[in-house]
Amino acid sequence: MQQSKKVSARQAAAGSHAVVIAGSGPTGMMLAGELVLAGVDVAIVERRTGPNLVGSRAGGLHARTIEVMDQRGIAERFLARGKVMQVNGFGGTALDISDLPTRHNYGLALWQVHSEQILAAWIEELGVPVYRECALTSFTQDEDGVDIELADGGRLRADYLVGCDGGRSLVRKAAGIDFPGWDPTVSHLIAEVEMTEEPEWGLRHDTLGTHVITRLDDGEPLRVLVTERSCDLKTEPSLDDLRACLITAYGSDFGVHSPRWISRFTDVTRQAAAYRKGRVLLAGDAAHIHYPAGGQGLHLGVLDAVNLGWKLATVIKGQMPDSLLDSYQAERHPVAARVLRTTMAQVAVLRYTDERTKALREAIAELLSMEGPRRRFGAMMAGLDIRYDFGEGHPLLGCRMPDLDLVTDKGPLRVFSLLRRARPVLLDLGVPSGLDIAAWADRVPKIEARYHGPWELPALGPVPAPNAVLVRPDGHVAWVGEGSEAGLAEALTTWFGPPRRV
Repeated sequence: MQQSKKVSARQAAAGSHAVVIAGSGPTGMMLAGELVLAGVDVAIVERRTGPNLVGSRAGGLHARTIEVMDQRGIAERFLARGKVMQVNGFGGTALDISDLPTRHNYGLALWQVHSEQILAAWIEELGVPVYRECALTSFTQDEDGVDIELADGGRLRADYLVGCDGGRSLVRKAAGIDFPGWDPTVSHLIAEVEMTEEPEWGLRHDTLGTHVITRLDDGEPLRVLVTERSCDLKTEPSLDDLRACLITAYGSDFGVHSPRWISRFTDVTRQAAAYRKGRVLLAGDAAHIHYPAGGQGLHLGVLDAVNLGWKLATVIKGQMPDSLLDSYQAERHPVAARVLRTTMAQVAVLRYTDERTKALREAIAELLSMEGPRRRFGAMMAGLDIRYDFGEGHPLLGCRMPDLDLVTDKGPLRVFSLLRRARPVLLDLGVPSGLDIAAWADRVPKIEARYHGPWELPALGPVPAPNAVLVRPDGHVAWVGEGSEAGLAEALTTWFGPPRRV
């Protein structure tokens, strides 16, 4: 592998890459890793000086995110640093997913700062160049690529530019992509601080909203979350703002001092009208922002990256026309739209303003205590129920492929182990085997295997056993064989290009 480069844009001068990613958050790093695994030249431009994040931000990973990391062989790195636990919930109601059919039927408590460190080490191993202290300032695109201007005067040329630069995305704004949605109705301050007085620990609610004071670990600062009176503030939050909010909520600021960081977040909810404009694409928070209820932000961005990466790679390598990139929005936009709606619903449920809202919350909690709704909502919040619309067919079609324990002539094999290099795979489970994909063998390996257990999906339950499945690099099923090869050639051509002459 090439050596990782942490260089300035001045040093890069007028360098060129097949793909330039703006932003080295989880989405940007995951996308970079996907592209390198697919054999594509990619670089990241990042305004920060290093991979250490200020603040903790996202608090963990959901089951499908862990599955995706498992598909790439790096899940154990996250599991070693986090705490496995049931983290799912909806509107304040906990959702136990320990009985769902997945190898990872749990969440992982792990602050985003640690997740980013793990991903940074991974892409460094893969040799991804990271141009630090190099904020993107502008770009122009033509029929052949994108010219990128950076803050220190450096320039880069790319076939494609992907904006993974957050909710205030400069890439999105410069591309002229609309960001419609809903204005905020609630605002919070969140901070890590010290206090000279003993505070009121734990969670409390009042007519203003939710407030929390906890200590992360012994010797660590206190974590404070308070609800503000106004959600129209545009200035950066200060220690004085935090003091005023504490006094309003608790009657005291508890001698708050020495903030490590202070941040503000609201329930502003927006989604990009388009995820692509020419040779410019969006992923992660640049494409969608929402309230953090349910912890969906990092999760959505990682799944955006895994959906986009292999498609972009096949286009760049000339295996597919760039119209394949339109499927990125077609698949991911509805998923994010659903998350936006469910987070807005949770904001409504989590309000503590009157007895009517309390009654609504209690009714939903009672509903989610029932097995069917619990499993369905649990699968939804964990990302295990995502099904892309590939038309009518077997229940597996469009869903994530289960990580089955297969039996082959060479020994046992896990499905996810076949996705380590971000390549597709055709699993021929027929007896006898006999599917002929020689015309796609240069792009799609075929594995002859047997599976003797049940087939079950988290949100649907048991499904009929297929005799073959075509699995895309992102782990979603693109074709299901039910006793014949009907539709296989069409699916292979749709996703991986026309057959070659054998």
